[in-house]
Amino acid sequence: MTDPTQPVSDDAVEPGPLRKLRVLVTVLMWVMIVGIVLIVGLMALRLSQPALPALPALPALPAQIVLPAGATASAVTAGQGWYAVVTSAGRILIFDAQSGALRQEVNIGTP
Repeated sequence: MTDPTQPVSDDAVEPGPLRKLRVLVTVLMWVMIVGIVLIVGLMALRLSQPALPALPALPALPAQIVLPAGATASAVTAGQGWYAVVTSAGRILIFDAQSGALRQEVNIGTP
């Protein structure tokens, strides 16, 4: 029989599997704390970096593009000294950026 005046040891109150569970939960808590601190630290480092450089300026397009009769534009792209219009009829019309004159026409077929 045990003496009620004697302090009870931890081994007598806590069975083995419960002790293992307590240790696992404590380890998980510390791993989560360290993980959150790392995530916050990495976000702070990433957000404190300077911004990305600005994108280069786009080539200037004319205010108005005159297409051949019956042509309907479905896409426009531009390069240095030219711009191209893709028509819904499956043609690519390449124009000079300065004069607006048609340089080349490429037939890519009907979509």
